[in-house]
Amino acid sequence: MERAFSRKDASFDGIFYVAVRTTGIFCRPSCPSKPKLQNTEFFASIKECLFAGYRACKRCDPLAANGERPRWVNDLMERVRTSETGRLQAHELTAIGLTPERVRRWFTQNLGMTFAEWCRGQRLAGAFDRLREGLKLDDVALDSGFESHSGFRDAYVRVFGEPPGRSRNGGERVVIRMIESPLGPLLTGATDDGVCLLEFTDRRILETNLATVRKRFRSPVVPGEHPLLEHLEAELAEYFAGKRRSFDVPLAPRGTEFQERVWAELRRIPIGETIAYDELARRVGRPTAQRAVALANGQNRIAILIPCHRVIGKDGSLTGYGGGLWRKRLLLELERTGRLPGR
Repeated sequence: MERAFSRKDASFDGIFYVAVRTTGIFCRPSCPSKPKLQNTEFFASIKECLFAGYRACKRCDPLAANGERPRWVNDLMERVRTSETGRLQAHELTAIGLTPERVRRWFTQNLGMTFAEWCRGQRLAGAFDRLREGLKLDDVALDSGFESHSGFRDAYVRVFGEPPGRSRNGGERVVIRMIESPLGPLLTGATDDGVCLLEFTDRRILETNLATVRKRFRSPVVPGEHPLLEHLEAELAEYFAGKRRSFDVPLAPRGTEFQERVWAELRRIPIGETIAYDELARRVGRPTAQRAVALANGQNRIAILIPCHRVIGKDGSLTGYGGGLWRKRLLLELERTGRLPGR
C-alpha cells in the first residue's frame, strides 16, 4: 500500500484508503497530495475511515472514487469473457502482472466468491442459457471450457442441483453482478421474476443474505448478465443523479409473510419523507411489535428500492442501517435535495 500510494497508482483506487493523521483527511491512493508516510495509516473501506474520525479529501474526492471498479479488474473480467477456456490459471495471472492472492482477495471482498468461483459461474451461467435455447448437451459442455462431459456434468449439478439435461425444460437461477455507485460497489441479483438482491458489498451479512437468497428461491446463485440488472443499473444511475424519484424495475423480494408485509409498507413511504419505527408498526397492523418490525426492516435484501433507510428513530435520530449510517445520511439528503453532498 505504501508503494502504491507513493506511485499514485490509480489501479488501487477503491481497494484501500490512505488517512493522514496530521490533516484528519482520507484519500484514495492516486491522490496527488504528498504527506509523509509516517503520518499515514491505511483502511480497507470508507466506513472505517469515517468511523476513525477522518473526513474525505476534497482534492481527490474518495467518496466518488469508491464506486469505480479498478481498471485491472475490468481488464481481467474482459480477458476471461473473451478467452476460449473461460478461466485464467495462476501463471497466466502472473504473466499479466497480477498475483493470485490479490485477485482472490478482491473478488472475495467485493463479490463474496473467489476468482475461480467467479470464472466457473460465468461458464456455467452461459451453459444454462445455451441449454435453455436448445443447443446440444455435448456442444455446450465443450464450449463451457470443460475437458470432459462428466466434469461439466459434475460441476453443473454442484451449482444448479440438477443434471444439465433438465435445464432444457426451464429452471430458475439467481444471476448476480456488481455495479458501481457513488456510495460504493453494489452487488445485485435477479431472477426472471424480478430483482431479488441489492446490497453494498462491504455489508457484514452479505454472505448470509446470499445464502438466504439460495434458500428462498431454491436456486443457485451464479455471476452473469441479465436484462433486469441492466434495467436496474440504468435506473440507479438516474436516481443518484437526482433525476429519478421512483423505480419501475420489477422486484422479487421473497421473505416470510410478515417480512413481505413490512417491505411492501416501506415502498409506500414517499421519497423525501421518513417515518419512525412505531409508525411503521402501526401501518402493518402490529403496533406493539416494533422490535419485530425493526428486525424485518434490517433483513431487507433490496436496499434503496425497498427504502428501509427512510425509517428513523422516534426522536429523529438515524438509528441503524446495514449499509452504514453515513450512507443512510447521504441517501436521505439525496432524496430531500436531489443531489449528493459534495457532488
